[in-house]
Amino acid sequence: MKKTPLNAVHKEMGARMVDFGGWEMPVQYRGVIDEHLAVRHAAGLFDVSHMGEIAVKGKGALDFIQQLTINDASRLINGQVQYSALCYPHGGTVDDVTLYRFDHDHYLFCVNASNIDKDFAWMQEVLEEGDFDDVQLHNVSDDFAQLALQGPGAQTILSRLTDTRLDQIATYHFYEGLVGGEPAIISRTGYTGEDGFELYFAPTAAVAIWQALLKAGASDGLEPIGLGARDTLRLEMKYALYGHELSPEISPLEAGLGWITAFDKPTFVGREALLRLKEQGLPRRLVGFSMIEAGIPRAGYPLFVGDEEVGLVTSGTLSPSLRVGIGLALVKPAHAAIGTALQVGIRQRRVAARIVKTPFVKK
Repeated sequence: MKKTPLNAVHKEMGARMVDFGGWEMPVQYRGVIDEHLAVRHAAGLFDVSHMGEIAVKGKGALDFIQQLTINDASRLINGQVQYSALCYPHGGTVDDVTLYRFDHDHYLFCVNASNIDKDFAWMQEVLEEGDFDDVQLHNVSDDFAQLALQGPGAQTILSRLTDTRLDQIATYHFYEGLVGGEPAIISRTGYTGEDGFELYFAPTAAVAIWQALLKAGASDGLEPIGLGARDTLRLEMKYALYGHELSPEISPLEAGLGWITAFDKPTFVGREALLRLKEQGLPRRLVGFSMIEAGIPRAGYPLFVGDEEVGLVTSGTLSPSLRVGIGLALVKPAHAAIGTALQVGIRQRRVAARIVKTPFVKK
């Protein structure tokens, strides 16, 4: 299995390690619920160095990215980040990504760990099939370690290790500065619904910055957080997870990402298929539901209205914030309205649930 630069540190700290898409990663330290609540109420530090980075440089960088992604990258200014997705021609999802603009000829994609090689190969294919002027594509994942510092105390804690004016970094923007004396990209982004930062820096600096942050934030309740709590935090916010809410068989429109689909762009890979899907009507919609009876929904469980199977759970958990089972599901449009009564097939039982507004937790 692949290992991040912090692998030995996680083991020394007693983390429970698991195989996560071919990476040996910490799933929890002292427990998912406690770690989840620490992020909501204080701050948490995540090792997300398994994520990938792909750089795009050259005169034709923007033209290439406009063809490759479904969002409109021309709206970005230097120092801004954009959430986007890559699609196949049939409208299925290659991956969801964040895109960083450093300059008109320099961009950086952050991609899902399990998709790094697939994404890079797909980008190369789109590049080779197009007519782009001077574009260089580089998989630079080995050049970066990445930490996510998330929670209401994040800015206060990080300010102790950097001279960068963190209060001047708006949401989905980034600066290049120093953290603990090491060059870093400081990005006001995250995957938890809390205020916070994602930090990119050289892998050789990972252990020192990890330890410095935990020391700086100890009095504020900062603690290391595993991927288990990362999943429950994102689920409470209805953030899509590749392989669950997005896949080659699930389009961004079905996953509720019409807001990042720029149909006003003249062309991008998948545009015609997505437009056709939109005009014909989506066969499934992503909804959030909450359990009425006791039970914890899991991915793959069927949903019923009466005797009709109307959809499948894509993600589910016991919400640490709400103390009730919650889930995301793809359901037939006729049964997607808020308030619709459902039954979740949990093993041999059918357990009552109801479609609710999302996000589940208001921030």
